[in-house]
Amino acid sequence: MNLALGSSIVISPAPRSAPRSVQAAPRLALLGTGTVGAAFVARCEALRARGVPVPAFAWLSNSRALADGDEAPADALRRLRAAPAREGAWAPWVEAESLRRGDIVIDATASDSVAGWHSEWLARGIHVVTANKLGNGADLARAQAIADARGEHGARYGDSATVGAGLPLLRSLRELVAGGDRIRSIEGVLSGSLAWLFDRYDGTRPFSGLVREARAAGYTEPDPRIDLSGEDVRRKLLILARAAGAPLRTEQVEVKSLVPDLLAQASSATIDTALPALDAPLCERYRRAHGNGERLQYVGSFAIGEAGAVRADVGLRALPRDHPLCGGGGTDNRVAIRSCRYDAQPLLIQGPGAGAGVTAAALLDDVLRIASLA
Repeated sequence: MNLALGSSIVISPAPRSAPRSVQAAPRLALLGTGTVGAAFVARCEALRARGVPVPAFAWLSNSRALADGDEAPADALRRLRAAPAREGAWAPWVEAESLRRGDIVIDATASDSVAGWHSEWLARGIHVVTANKLGNGADLARAQAIADARGEHGARYGDSATVGAGLPLLRSLRELVAGGDRIRSIEGVLSGSLAWLFDRYDGTRPFSGLVREARAAGYTEPDPRIDLSGEDVRRKLLILARAAGAPLRTEQVEVKSLVPDLLAQASSATIDTALPALDAPLCERYRRAHGNGERLQYVGSFAIGEAGAVRADVGLRALPRDHPLCGGGGTDNRVAIRSCRYDAQPLLIQGPGAGAGVTAAALLDDVLRIASLA
């Protein structure tokens, strides 16, 4: 990693509601029992076994069932993952025992409806730690509601897992802004799954085969079109731009998807058979770039003009091999920040940007930071 400034989390001023000595210990409420949620539970248990004081669970839940925190977390996780589909107007966690001020909700989902609750929890003094990009990386009004609720009610919002899987990226960016620096541009390889794909792709084997490998390894979403469409990168770019002080709206980001029409129109049951539609166009892009001594990278970028106007785009680029974004390998995210302070040469932040393990570690880092300030 090129920079080590600590775990990325925005810490708002501590709540003034009650003296620390009489506040109840925070409890955890986990939403999401997929690969990231399971990795989070495993990491909690591993740290507890080493004597690290990790807060207890109030409950764990997915869209099908809810388990009380009195149950062993690993057992609860297995039961929740095996639960049948649930009928009803509300997810089970909506009907759960109310959380109290100072508790910590961990959003390990990719759910838009769950992200819509972030500002509600914050307004109730409940801290939120999230890997879900649909809070700060979706509609600007939702991101503003989160910021307002956090500022007004003293709750903390840990979002280091939303971009860079816990790299010291968001915190570094926010500290630059708080210190009076002005961000001029950010460009980066922001998708660990796409970084992995283009690091391995050499034109000798079908790109679709690599997509299947990435999905099996847990680097892509179960529907890899979410990654290939550029939508995941758009959300991360929105989070970065807003952290830099630019109120960027979703529709302002121009996205060039990798998904051809045939794959885009495939049903969820036929995605796998439609994946080869990727192969011919990407093979041609690779050969053209390779012939020019360039490297393919899927990049998100924005630039802030002198008058405050913002240009933002997401798409596949052929870059010179000595370009700042062409270093690293595997799932590495690599981000170049240019500002008044870092003008002639950008600030580079690089490290693993995909995988349930590093994402879960980022979530738990934020949890422990918040719990230590309770």
